[in-house]
Amino acid sequence: MAAQATFKSIKAVVPLLDRVLVQRFKPDTKTASGIFIPSSATTTPLPEATVIAVGPGAPTKDGKIVPTQVKAGDRVLLPGWGGNSIKVGEEEYYLYKDSDILAKIQE
Repeated sequence: MAAQATFKSIKAVVPLLDRVLVQRFKPDTKTASGIFIPSSATTTPLPEATVIAVGPGAPTKDGKIVPTQVKAGDRVLLPGWGGNSIKVGEEEYYLYKDSDILAKIQE
């Protein structure tokens, strides 16, 4: 697992280049009637997340900036691996490269 950074406010984290800051959705651990679901009884789907902030984009070889494909507020599908963890209080966020994000989820 990658090293974990800790910050007082998520607003202190400004992604650079083509990095995307996301917060993963927490899986339901309880049914609607209040029964707790053990983690061993659930399948592990690809993680979904909300984009919190994005960098300006990565430069090409000729210096042109290619903007990120997502923006703050988008729901995205993440790979089951990777990302750098950032802890803010009890909340956990992740930094991914724009190219590592699998899909944007349309509502």
